[in-house]
Amino acid sequence: MTDRTLDDIRHNVLDRMERGERVLRLSLLGAAALEALMFVVAFRLIDWDNRLHLLIFIFSLFSYFIVVLGLLALGGHVSRSVARVITAIEARPTP
Repeated sequence: MTDRTLDDIRHNVLDRMERGERVLRLSLLGAAALEALMFVVAFRLIDWDNRLHLLIFIFSLFSYFIVVLGLLALGGHVSRSVARVITAIEARPTP
C-alpha cells in the first residue's frame, strides 16, 4: 500500500470515530434529559402520605443506583483495558 492510501484509511477511520463520538454524546444527553423528565414526573405523582408509594420509590432509587454504579465500573474497566492495549501497541517496535 502506498502512503497516500494509508493516510486515506487513517483519515476515514478518524472521521468515523469522531462521528461515533458525536452520536454517543447526543445519545447520552437525550437519555439524561429523558431520565430527568421521568424523575420529575415520578416525584410529582408520588403520594407522600402513602407509605407504600415511598417504599416503592426508595427501592426503585436503590436499584437504579446499583445499575448506575455497575455501568460506571464497566466504563472504568473498558477505559483501563483500552489504555493497556494502546500502550502495548505504542511500545511495539515499528518495522
